[in-house]
Amino acid sequence: MAGPHAHDDDKAHEVIPTDAPTAEIGLYFGTQTGKTEQVCGIIKNELGDVVSEAVDVSEGDLEHFPNLKGIICGIPTWNTGAEELRSGTNWDNILEKIGELDLKDKPVAIFGLGDSVGYGEDFVDAMEELHRFFEKSGAKMVGYVPLDDYAFVSSRCLIPHLNEISKPEDGEKFCGLPVDEDSENEKTEDRVKNWCAQLKSEMGL
Repeated sequence: MAGPHAHDDDKAHEVIPTDAPTAEIGLYFGTQTGKTEQVCGIIKNELGDVVSEAVDVSEGDLEHFPNLKGIICGIPTWNTGAEELRSGTNWDNILEKIGELDLKDKPVAIFGLGDSVGYGEDFVDAMEELHRFFEKSGAKMVGYVPLDDYAFVSSRCLIPHLNEISKPEDGEKFCGLPVDEDSENEKTEDRVKNWCAQLKSEMGL
């Protein structure tokens, strides 16, 4: 991570931490394989300067969250089938802290990495955990996605049955954007671009 940048003017030097996004929308991710960060790259290209450069949550500072206009978060489901701490990333270490923040009415959107073929019974389950704790903070959750473009067995991310193992026919939407780089990587770019268009409207970008 690059060092802090000093800005010279008539006032004393001001040091801005590199993990403090200066854009209106913070873009954060946790990853095991790098795929979640790659999706952040597509989001950044689509939304432009209004979104920060992607920040690994292990290097970010939760204190900046209340100062942002909105937040976009990426999370994989690594601990497949786990009851809790499902991402296998540093998100797992800060879930409780997120729930203690005051993010009342701040728009927050989540995307999650999953494998609909290899792990179709636990598809993108980690999104639900992150959604739950942001909702606890008072955030306004946005970016929900219809189920009809996905084939999977079950998930805990289906509205209106969050945190319940539910089949597709029992749900209405995902609580975020599922991204399947393992089995449907050819659909990723279009899915993310369409989601970004949705976020422009729902987050007022």
